[in-house]
Order: sequence, then structure tokens, then C-alpha cells
Amino acid sequence: MTSVATTPYTGQKPGTSGLRKKVSVFQQTHYLENFVQSIFNEATELKGGLMILGGDGRYYNTHAIQTILKMAAAFGVKKVMVGENGLLSTPAVSCLIRKYKAAGGIILSASHNPGGVDGDFGIKFNTANGGPAPTLFTDAVYERSKSINEYQIAEADDIDLNHQHSCSIGNMHIEVIDSVADYADLMEHLFDFKTIKLLFTSGLLSMCFDAMHAVTGPYAREIFGKRLSANPDAVINGVPLEDFGGGHPDPNLAHAEELVARLNAGPTAPGFGAASDGDGDRNMILGRDFFVNPSDSLAIMTANAHLLPGYKLGIRGVARSLPTSRAVDKVAETMGIDCYETPTGWKYFGNLLDDNRITLCGEESFGSGSDHIREKDGIWAVLFWLNLIAVKQQSVEDITRSHWQRYGRHYYTRHDYEAINSEVADELMQNLRTQTTSLTGKEYAGYKVQLCDDFSYSDPVDHSITKNQGIRILFEDESRIVFRLSGTGTEGATLRIYIEKYVTDVTLHDMPTQTALAELIEIANDIADIKKRSGREQPDVIT
Repeated sequence: MTSVATTPYTGQKPGTSGLRKKVSVFQQTHYLENFVQSIFNEATELKGGLMILGGDGRYYNTHAIQTILKMAAAFGVKKVMVGENGLLSTPAVSCLIRKYKAAGGIILSASHNPGGVDGDFGIKFNTANGGPAPTLFTDAVYERSKSINEYQIAEADDIDLNHQHSCSIGNMHIEVIDSVADYADLMEHLFDFKTIKLLFTSGLLSMCFDAMHAVTGPYAREIFGKRLSANPDAVINGVPLEDFGGGHPDPNLAHAEELVARLNAGPTAPGFGAASDGDGDRNMILGRDFFVNPSDSLAIMTANAHLLPGYKLGIRGVARSLPTSRAVDKVAETMGIDCYETPTGWKYFGNLLDDNRITLCGEESFGSGSDHIREKDGIWAVLFWLNLIAVKQQSVEDITRSHWQRYGRHYYTRHDYEAINSEVADELMQNLRTQTTSLTGKEYAGYKVQLCDDFSYSDPVDHSITKNQGIRILFEDESRIVFRLSGTGTEGATLRIYIEKYVTDVTLHDMPTQTALAELIEIANDIADIKKRSGREQPDVIT
């Protein structure tokens, strides 16, 4: 065990999902080690305890694992469970932490960001409840990183990650485990695999799941292929690659082009399609020539959870992030359950889940989950929909349209302006903040502003307050515009604009989304002066 002198790096401040930077930044001398040591110095519960370790397989993943194992041994971690080939999806890490009562886990991923030598890398810490570390912890890690002057590491050979076995570094025991088995067993407990399997074996349904050459490939092959006997070509892009095959592992209509093409292939297309992202915590759900908005997906899950084995006793409550559409609010109101609006970031659901206030939760950014773990969960969402199809004997489109007919449709879109100069983005948001009071009562193209504010969240469990989470503009007809800056990118700032319109008239449920929202999109551009301030005529991504 040796101590290595080091000097701090600026900018090691974790975002909503850990520290994300370009691979080249992490490759700087001592950069990774500084941040890992800062985590260990703050997470003292790891000393003498069990730690879970794994990542999404992107470039630099195995190198980082070897370094972290040696530093864990030097810190005094008693045991580490690491995924075979260094692979563990983010939901699987949460599952393992909870199942084996680990003190915490380190996840190596930049989620849906591109990978490869020139791509992104990330690292985050999950606590003993299986969820992302709270802001209080990540702020403390950042403070440690600003003054670190040494780190401890064991001098040892790299361990073999390519097969399941046990070994040790010093007094620390290491188990290289099956990356999939524990997680798959949990899924089989929550859902009716027998009924879902019958869909496939009887020929009633075929599916296409795009693993995007990311971590969910092995999970999809085991669950959809082996356990559910789905059609032989059910999984595409199922081999994890360090650069995700040159693709962008973000499960949306813009980046899952092959999947979308297969589902839009007419009568011969699969009846069900889905995709997940780099680390397996996001999902996109498709029917034949039909896209399910993630906000609608959460609402549909909430309305139908009682039909599935893991939720047959009903749900206690539900939560959504601020930008997520209010479709689930309508369901919660009808069901008589609480619906919480939180800041963006899965960690804000943790207290609500641990305090048994909610059962389901979700975000518009293609993430949904439940109290089975403390992370959003892509494969879980896919299985939820498959089980729902099996129970209802309806297509994805029919299930969604039936939901709209009962609860109304929330037309919803997100416009992303990526890699804007950070100062320009900050000025744009500050300009909006100065307008929050004056906008109330104003009318734009027939839409009257009922409320405009900068969203602040008071946690009902620990009473912590989180401010400046996004500018909300609420109109009297229940339409809504939200502006916020995203913390998931690694270059500049990403401005996200969320726009929704509530429509109860069933005859108006077939409009193209951008057409239905055209007036509100123009209002958002005018209020924020986006084109002039950003220099962009159009958003980079529309979802």
C-alpha cells in the first residue's frame, strides 16, 4: 500500500449523475485517482464493508476498474463484487447493493453520452439504499477534491475480469460475478414471465429491442431471449462495445434510427419495440409505427400497475420530475394518491421511495422506475409494457389511445439546444428569472399566463430545499412551458425547453405533436429570445 502525492484539479464537481468529462480529461495524471480518493474519504462506511463495482463497458471502463480496485484495497474495503468483463448496468448495481446489503457502489458510466477514445466517461457513487448519492454527499466530495494532496493505492497486478472467479488484493476479497443473474431473478419476481412468454411462443407478438451496443445486451439476451423465448431476432446491437459501435447510446427517435425503421416497416413490423441507453437505466417504448412519450408511459404505468404481480396491492403514490408532463398528475388525482413534483435527477426520488410515500416515479428523459431499486430502470420498463400487453391483449397504440380517451392527452415535446456557450446560456436563464413576476397575467396568442416562477423544491422527508431548478410558465388552460439548463453534457451548456398542452377532445388526439404545439413553441422562443441570444435557428434535438 503506497501513498502518492498529488495536486487538485479544478472542476471535479459532480452533476446530477456524478462526474462526467471527456475521456482525455480522466486520462490526465492522477485525475481519476483524485476523485476516487475524494469519494473514499467521504464514504467512510466503505471501510470494512462490501462495495459493488461495474460500468457500461465504454472506453476506459476496465482501466478505471483496475485502479479503483487497488485504491479500495488500500482504503480498507473488505469485499468488492465486480461485474464480469467489468459490466454492470446502473439498475443492476442498485439491485446488488440492496440484495447483498452493500455499503455502497461505484458506477462507471456517462449514461447516454457517446463513448470511445474521443467520447465521454463518468463516475458516480451510490449509497447503501442503492440510489445516487445525495447533493450533501457530492458537495462534500467536491470540497475534498479541491484540497487533496495524496491518494492511497495498492501495488498489485491487474485482476482477470473476463470470467467469474474469486481472488484478492491484500486483505480485500474480490468476486467477479455474473452481471445479469441477480437482476434477472428480480425481474422474474416482479412480472408474470409465464404469461409474457406465451405471447411469443404462441406467435401473438414479436419484438425488437435495441441495446445500442451498450450494457443491456447481455441482460436482453438472457431475459428476452432465454427466459421469455422471444423471436430469435428480438435483440439488435446486443454486443457491448467500447465506442457503442460509433453510435449515440441515447434511446430516442433521433438516435435509435435502426429500431424506428424496423417498427415503421408496415404490417410485417414487430408489434413491440424498445431501446435502452449506455448504462441501461433509460427506455424508449414503441408500437408498430407508434411512439410512446415517456411522460405518457409513466401515466399509463401508474394507471395499470395493479394488473401486474409485483404491484397487485396497488401503489402508494407517484412522483415525476419538474419537466415531465403532468399526464401522471391526472391519473393520481383520479386514483386519489399523492403526486410529487421534484427537481430533475433520480436522487430526488430516493427519500420519497425510502419513506414509502411513492411506488412509481419517472422523468421525461426516458427514465422510469419503481421501489424495487433506487435507480431508473430500462429493462424493467420494457418488461412492464410486455406484461401489460399480455394482460390487456391490446397493442401498444391501443393501450395508449384508451388511456388518452379516459384521462385526456398531454401533447408534449422537448427542444434541446446543445453545447451553447455557458455564459450565454446563463444570461438567457437570468433574463427569464427577471421576468417571472412581470409575466404573470400576460397573454400570448390567446394563452394567458397563470403563474411564472423559478421552481424550488422542499423535500417533504428531510425538509431540504433545492432552488433554481427551472423556469415554469403555467397557462390558464393547463398548457405549460419549462426552461432549464441540463447538467448531463460535457461541453458548454444544453438548454432544454419543455412544452405541453392538455387536450381532452378525442377528435383532436391525432395531430402531429409539433403541429399541436406550434403556437406554444413560438411563444417560448419569443419569451426567452432564444434565436437572438443563442444564435441558433432550430434546436439540435427534438423529442
